Amino acid sequence: METTTQKIKHTQDIRQWTDVTRVFDFLAYQENTNPQKTCIAAKKNGQWQHFSTQEVRKQSDLVSLGLLQLDIKKGDSVAIISENRPEWNFADLGAMQIGAVVVPLYPTASVSDFEYILQHAETKVVFVSKKEFYDKVHSVAKNLPHLKKIYTFDPSEGAELWTDLTQAVANQDSSIIESYRQNVMPEDLMTLMYTSGTTGQPKGVMITHDNLVFNIFTTRELDLGQLGNENEEKRALSFLPLCHVYEKSVFYSYLFLGINMYYAESMETIAANLQEVKPHTFTTVPRLLEKVYEKIEAKGNELTGPTKIIFRWAMRLAERYDPEGNNGGWYGFQLKWARKLVFSKWQAALGGNVRAAISGAAALSPRLARLFWAANIPILEGYGQSESTPVFSVNTLDEGGHLVGTVGRMNPGVEGAIVPEEGYRPGEGEIVCRGRNVMRGYFKNPEQTAETIKNGWLHTGDIGMFVDAKGNPIVLKEGQTVTRKDPYFLKITDRKKEVFKTSGGKYIAPLPIETKFKESILIEQMMVVGEYKKFPAALVVPSFDNLKVWCADHDVPFNSREEVVKDPRVVAKYQRIVDEMNEFFGQVEKIKKFKLLTKEWTIESNELTPTMKMKRRVITANYKQEIEDFYTEG
Repeated sequence: METTTQKIKHTQDIRQWTDVTRVFDFLAYQENTNPQKTCIAAKKNGQWQHFSTQEVRKQSDLVSLGLLQLDIKKGDSVAIISENRPEWNFADLGAMQIGAVVVPLYPTASVSDFEYILQHAETKVVFVSKKEFYDKVHSVAKNLPHLKKIYTFDPSEGAELWTDLTQAVANQDSSIIESYRQNVMPEDLMTLMYTSGTTGQPKGVMITHDNLVFNIFTTRELDLGQLGNENEEKRALSFLPLCHVYEKSVFYSYLFLGINMYYAESMETIAANLQEVKPHTFTTVPRLLEKVYEKIEAKGNELTGPTKIIFRWAMRLAERYDPEGNNGGWYGFQLKWARKLVFSKWQAALGGNVRAAISGAAALSPRLARLFWAANIPILEGYGQSESTPVFSVNTLDEGGHLVGTVGRMNPGVEGAIVPEEGYRPGEGEIVCRGRNVMRGYFKNPEQTAETIKNGWLHTGDIGMFVDAKGNPIVLKEGQTVTRKDPYFLKITDRKKEVFKTSGGKYIAPLPIETKFKESILIEQMMVVGEYKKFPAALVVPSFDNLKVWCADHDVPFNSREEVVKDPRVVAKYQRIVDEMNEFFGQVEKIKKFKLLTKEWTIESNELTPTMKMKRRVITANYKQEIEDFYTEG
């Protein structure tokens, strides 16, 4: 953890480095103050490839020169459709530092989304990772009047390779790029982030250089954990998509902090990559932490005798952990042994060096947060969205800086407030924020911009409240705002657009219900339904790995998913889970009926966003009959 002296020094460093006003300046900052032997690393053909700060600069400059040769000018848009890899960063930096606007697209998006976004953004050059994406873009190229070139990162038959672009300018003097850099102003548009969203057509969020630079500066002033020793290489494993502003901003934060970024090969190889990289930190979403916990729990269930008793004792102990240290001497003595006997294995599974991890994009179960904190793996929940570039509140490691069940206190320089909404408790309503982090608006969409930004306040569409250090709600006075100096924590309670009314006029907030139910190791995913119906019901996807263990312990055959979800003993088990969890909610919020499903919702099935949030409209359409059956008389 940083000392006060270190914090002051870092803050002074920020103020003294006056040239960091554009996002690409962070590369120059690292090059001039703390060049790294490994700035970025990724696996190719089974071997880690390392790119130093100077190599990242060289490759980025070559992309800049190549784009200039194609007559790409300031304000022109350049798109990237690729998984995380160093070439993504080269294209991003190379386009950005000549004033081009970068348009990242999710590789999992449909061809129609590719066409819409590339046409809407008037894209002139597209970088894709492989032939699959090249073919998709090429198939709609005739409908993209501004498109000049498509380049692939991997050799693909019939496609131009990105190195064709860079090799053609390899002998040019890169110093000419400096005049283009000087022509880029902090207030200039840096990127268009098209929100995948859970509903509706993608919207192009206009983010300026100043938006992101401000966000990185303010989060740097917070105590998010001292990573490693002073002279030790500091490593981070990256597996969230760079095409989301969350991970994109993280990359530039790492440049600023001198943290080396290692790209996981895929979501399936994260466990192996953690062992190879042994990272000090990583960013994540709750769904991935839930999966880690489910595997731990499954292994715990396989234990027998004294080892199983110790495992269960450690888990019960961890559920009572208070990250603020209010645990008592006897609790601390027990925790010391629990960490040695049980939780040390959790750290080892994550590589053994993790000092802190940042979680965002969705709500993390308070129980799960306490488990990881007790295991000496601090999970710092933060909050924001593309429109706020992205984080504007976050939990920290300094004294009074963390409260389980919240997304932390407001960032320095950002104001927060609550707009009261019908049907909510006193102090609860829509979360709004104001500061230099707020986007310029939605591209070519002034009507939506006016609905979202009012008098400088970004209306997030999320429902929440401020609470004090004991979790008690704070009812703000009319016109009262909250800043970093206030000891209040922001708590997200639901999505405004996801709250629904029953036919009896009662409001139901599905998020707290779903989060609580997913504490059961037998529930993988869950969606509450019931808009304009008599009662709430739920679609439930079992955790089939854990269900197999339960079935084996209770002599229930598991021949197929289709059979097991219909077995009366399995249905009865889930009914008991529902009855237990319902006790935490009011009468109108209790789940009256549920349906066990056989398939997980995935990004590939278009039922989850790339940050693993449910697309409720898509899931509702896909399970229309099952939902109707909940409310069929008799």
